[in-house]
Amino acid sequence: METIYGSVFKGSNAIYACQLNGKGGVTAFGEDSLVTAEQPVWQHLDYKNPASHQWIMNTTLLPFPVKEGLVSDNIRPKVVRTGEGTLITLRSVNRNDNARPDHLVSFRIYINDKIIISSRHRKIHSIDQVLADLHNGVGAKSTGNWFVEIAGAITDEANDFIEELHDNLIEFEDDILEQKVPGRGELVLLRKQLIVLRRYMAPQRDIFIRLASEKLPWMNDEERRLMQEIADRLGRGIDDLDGCIARTAILADEITSMMADAMNRRTYMMSLLAMVFLPTTFLTGLFGVNLGGIPGNEYRFGFGFFTLLLSLLMVAFAWWLRRSKWL
Repeated sequence: METIYGSVFKGSNAIYACQLNGKGGVTAFGEDSLVTAEQPVWQHLDYKNPASHQWIMNTTLLPFPVKEGLVSDNIRPKVVRTGEGTLITLRSVNRNDNARPDHLVSFRIYINDKIIISSRHRKIHSIDQVLADLHNGVGAKSTGNWFVEIAGAITDEANDFIEELHDNLIEFEDDILEQKVPGRGELVLLRKQLIVLRRYMAPQRDIFIRLASEKLPWMNDEERRLMQEIADRLGRGIDDLDGCIARTAILADEITSMMADAMNRRTYMMSLLAMVFLPTTFLTGLFGVNLGGIPGNEYRFGFGFFTLLLSLLMVAFAWWLRRSKWL
């Protein structure tokens, strides 16, 4: 189909609906608009919206596997070629309110040289800059150029989050050097965030590499070169993730060692205290028996003399422990 009429998008209830003018901006888009390779259209949908879901399942613009991919709950990054179009699933850092960034947002895209149909449920903040560039006339000029900008924005946001996690890791390391143990669960949460991000960003990098190497009809050589640069940027972020994960394992071992040392010191001190009081315990037990003939029983100052003797005995024993370098 060489030309697509804007009326086929009626009822999609899109979050964003715009038509690229081929010069970095957008044009007014309506039912009478004509969609061509020179002026492609972008429809951004919430697949949980009933009207958008129904439009996706009923439109003739999309093959059935693409329809399933745009509304499914499959969250693994992947790429599937269908004729002249491509279905791509990506993950983006979650910057929504009251949400953890590592609860990544799934972003599904069907793209060819004429149309871009994207879907998500939670908001993806990384595409705001792409929209702003289009409205300012300095954005994407084609569908391939649009995807390069989206991939770059998602990658930059992921790398920024990786830097945040790296800074948190450095704070933990500084605390460990000062013999401060992190709060319960803090290191576990950091390690979980690193592992989750590594799990999804690694296949996403592979997708970018594949898109950079394949001869897709909607992407030119310059856009493929830019995709390779984005893949390399994401690869450097993944290398940082690998290093951070290894460092959290070392921190966990160090924390375990610190806690074991603290416990050993407490046990050692308790043992020394028991040794110091051992002779006095023996004497008090001996003189505390309820039998006749205990020395000093009738002596007026017997109790004071006995207490003084015990004190001198403890001091002497403590001095002997210190001289023997046990204290």
